[in-house]
Amino acid sequence: MKKNLVFSATYNESGNISKYINEVLRYSAKSDLLLIDDNSPDKTFQIIKKYSRKHKNIYFIIRNKKLGLDSAHKIAYQYALKKKYKKLITMDADLSHNPKEIPKILKILNKYDFVIGSRYIKRGKNKTSFMRYYLSFFGNKLISFLLKSKIAEHTTSYRGFNLEKMKNFNLNEVKSFGYSFFMETVFLIQKKKFKIKEIPIIFEDRKYGKSKIPKIEILRTLKNLLIILLRKY
Repeated sequence: MKKNLVFSATYNESGNISKYINEVLRYSAKSDLLLIDDNSPDKTFQIIKKYSRKHKNIYFIIRNKKLGLDSAHKIAYQYALKKKYKKLITMDADLSHNPKEIPKILKILNKYDFVIGSRYIKRGKNKTSFMRYYLSFFGNKLISFLLKSKIAEHTTSYRGFNLEKMKNFNLNEVKSFGYSFFMETVFLIQKKKFKIKEIPIIFEDRKYGKSKIPKIEILRTLKNLLIILLRKY
């Protein structure tokens, strides 16, 4: 077994990526870092390449075009399994997730199978605009209610997987696309009765670049939620 892997997908993050990498290296120097870039028009991948030349624990994959977060996460999960990492942490590269939480998540993964950072439990915060906060907060409330979920957060990508304990789970099992992918992942993990720990995180609004969540994603999430409900019952 190798050490731990931290993963982020990137697309047009040239304004954030240097600070993000430096912070990950600061708080998790003994972990490897994998970045998958979808051929960012702003040349984010060129900055990543420069860092990889200086740091042997930074790896990257550049795809030909924008292929989506769900497929990037699936590739990262398969990469982690193939390279035999013990633990995998996934997070956003736009600095909305604070890398200082990485050591805490790795420690908790010694006792739990899956860790998810939550904005909607005690000491958690979501510092986005009112409309984004409203949609996210009540969206997660609806997901929890309809799926009878025991946790408050289903849509953040700040997560930790104990790959040694989650032998009978693979992200390829998730059928939903786009941001619904994160919701269905949590649903399947709960269905398989893995030990889950929800920890509070402070979700910061991005300082550079634009949010990449399309408006149609709200409708897509509702559609996929209904599909999951039909499969559940």
